[in-house]
This record gives sequence, structure tokens and C-alpha cells, in this order.
Amino acid sequence: MSQPVYQTLLFEQTEGIGLITLNRRGKMNGLNSHLMMELDGLLDALAEDETLKAVIITGTRRYFCIGADVGEIGGIRTIAEAHRLAVKAQSLFLKLESLPRPTIAAVSGPALGGGCEMALACDVRIAAENAVFGTPEIKLGILPGAGGTQRLPRLIGPGRAKDMLYSGEPIDAREAFRIGLVNMVVPLDDLIGEARQKAAQYAARPAFALRVIKDLVNAGTDMDLHSALKHESRCFELLFSTEDRTEGLTAFLEKREPKFKGC
Repeated sequence: MSQPVYQTLLFEQTEGIGLITLNRRGKMNGLNSHLMMELDGLLDALAEDETLKAVIITGTRRYFCIGADVGEIGGIRTIAEAHRLAVKAQSLFLKLESLPRPTIAAVSGPALGGGCEMALACDVRIAAENAVFGTPEIKLGILPGAGGTQRLPRLIGPGRAKDMLYSGEPIDAREAFRIGLVNMVVPLDDLIGEARQKAAQYAARPAFALRVIKDLVNAGTDMDLHSALKHESRCFELLFSTEDRTEGLTAFLEKREPKFKGC
């Protein structure tokens, strides 16, 4: 897939794994309107790319993303302007959350405010030992407006989430792992390698089944248990009609590696 030239992002794709690197180095990857516009367009393109199997989002070794661009936030003067920013950010991270591929946030350094919210919108989070997560918006008299008040309690529970949201204080990688905010903590030098290894593991799985599982988990979060279980049974039945299900069972019985086609 040919890619446009980005000013605030880097993108490469190798063996079905896409790597998005936030690239506002002079601004610690602060989320300004241009970066959000470029990421939005890239996500649209990736959603249509059938060669793509998994996506990693990362920053630099020193910082993932410090959140919204302070210059733009400081320029907001009206409720209408604040509303437009929140809707734009929420729409972007919903698109990331709904991307029909597994997504991994590979976080080193600070992931604060909108940067933390971006990581929360990914399926899996891998943190380097120098990673820091936080929602400092309360210190500015505002709140996380890109999904932080909703995704954070769903991930770590309302009690722990409220502590982070009320205090605005950051937590380090080990604490983030302890409370379930991240899936694993690795040495900084191993971060991208570990993320690629995890992405390759996902990429080797049947793509359509992965997509169904992702949609099922995301939708089930907002359902009552009875409705979610009914939805699960329908998805279970659906996968029995796929070629990959036949190939997976045949390969298991023949004691060989399956050759999935994604259908």
C-alpha cells in the first residue's frame, strides 16, 4: 500500500505488521490538530488494507505522547470549541479501538492525558521500564475528554481509575502492570522487539476469527451478561462456517501448522 508523506507520523509495514511512530519530536508528540488529522487518515487506510495483520503504535525512546498540545488547548475560549475538540478526539480513538486488526501500544516514557487515552484505545499495551502513565487534566481544572473517564475504569476498575483521575498523579510501569493497565513490562531496548513478536503471534492466527473476537469483546462490554452470551453464541456459530475453522481442525488432526487464509 502506497503511503502519503506525513509530517507528524512515520509508518512502515513489514510482513503484515504495521508500525505507526508518533513523530512530533520537538513537541514530545503532543496531540495537535494536524497529528490527529494524519492519524485519522492513516487509520482509514489501514482499515481497508487486507494485507495488514496487526498494528503497533509507539513514540520515541524518551516519550510516547504527553497529551493534547498545550498551545491548542490554551486557545480554546468557548464551550463550542471545547465540544468540537472532544468529539474529534473521541472519534479518532473510537476509530483506533474499532480498527479490524489487533493493535498494540508500545509505550516508553510518558503517556499522559491524550497519550494515555490513545494507549487505552489499543487492544494490548506493552510498557518499557521507563514508561509513565497518567491523567493530569484535573490539575488544569478539566478532565480527560477523549475517553479516559470511560475506558480507564473499564480496564482497571472504578476505584483505581478514580484515584488516577482525581489526583492527576502519574504511575510508573510496574504499578501500571500491577493494576492491569498494561499487559507486560520489558526493558527499553526490547520494547519494539517484544511488540513485534506479539504482533507476529497475532498475525499468525486466522484474521477473520480475530476480527470477530475483537468485535465481540468490544461490543460485549456494553451489554448485560445474558445479551452478551447470546451474541457470543452467534459468533461461535458463524466461525464454524469458515475455511479457516476447517483448516485449523484438519491441521490439528494431521499434526502440522495450519495455513490460514483469513476467511
